[in-house]
Amino acid sequence: MSATTAAFDTARPRWRATRGSHILLAISTLAVALIVALLLFPGVFAPYAPDTNDVQHTFSPPSSTHYLGTDQLGRDVFSRLVYGARYSVTTGLVATAIAVVAGSLVGLTAAAGSRLADALIMRLTDVWMAFPEVLLALLVIALIGTGSTQIAVAIGVAAVPYYGRLVRGQALAVTKAEYVEAAKILGVPAWRYVLRHVLPNVGGPVVVLASLGTGSAIAAAAGLSLLGLGPLPPTPEWGVMLAEGQTYLANAWWIAVFPGLAIVVVVLVSTTLGRSLQARSLR
Repeated sequence: MSATTAAFDTARPRWRATRGSHILLAISTLAVALIVALLLFPGVFAPYAPDTNDVQHTFSPPSSTHYLGTDQLGRDVFSRLVYGARYSVTTGLVATAIAVVAGSLVGLTAAAGSRLADALIMRLTDVWMAFPEVLLALLVIALIGTGSTQIAVAIGVAAVPYYGRLVRGQALAVTKAEYVEAAKILGVPAWRYVLRHVLPNVGGPVVVLASLGTGSAIAAAAGLSLLGLGPLPPTPEWGVMLAEGQTYLANAWWIAVFPGLAIVVVVLVSTTLGRSLQARSLR
C-alpha cells in the first residue's frame, strides 16, 4: 500500500464523520427554526384554539379532522400541543438562561478573585452539586411557590453549579495567558480584562452546554408540571397534558402519548444540536 493510499484511507473516515456532523447540525438547526416558528406563530399551525371544546367529539382518535385526536373535553390535542410549546419550551429556555447567567457570574468570580474566594466558592459549589437536581428544584419551589415562572427559577438554580464549574475552568485557562498576565501587571482592573478577554473565550463551551441543558430543563419542567407543581389546567402545557391524559391511557392513549412524544422530540433536537456544536468546536 502506497503512502498516498494509506493517507486517503485515514482521511476518509474523518471526512465521513465531518460530513455526518454537518448533516446533523443542519437538521437540528432546521428543527430549532420550526420550534421557534411554533412559539411565535402558533395560530398558523394549529387548526383550532387550544381551549375550544367540542363535546360531540370527545375522545376522538386521530383523524383527518383532528390530527392527533381530541381529549376528554373534545379539545384538539394537536392544537394544544402547538400552543403548549410556548409554555414548555419557554420554561426550559428561561431556566437555562438563569443557569447560564448565574453560573457565569459564579465561575468568573471564582476565576478572577483571590485564592481564598476561589476555594470558598468551589466548596459551596460542591455542596450545591451534592443535592440531586430534582430535590433541589423541589426545595426551591417549596420556598417560592408553584407555577411556570417558579419552575423555571427552580430548575435554573439547580443547574447553576454545572455552568459555574465550566466557566471557572475555561476562565482559569485564559487568565494564565501572557496577554492577560500583562494586563494584570499594568494594573488593568479585573472586570475590564474579564469582559474583554476572558468572557469571549468561554462563550463557546457555555453555548454547547446550554444547548445540551435546554432539553433536560424542558423535560424537568414537564416532570414537575406532571406532579402538579406547574401551571394549572386548562393551560395547554405539555406536563399538564400528560397529567390529564394518564387517566385515560387505556381508552384514549393519544391524550398522553403525543405530549410525551413532543417532549422526547424537543429533547432529542436540543441534544443533537449540542452534540453537533460540541463536535464542531473540537475540530
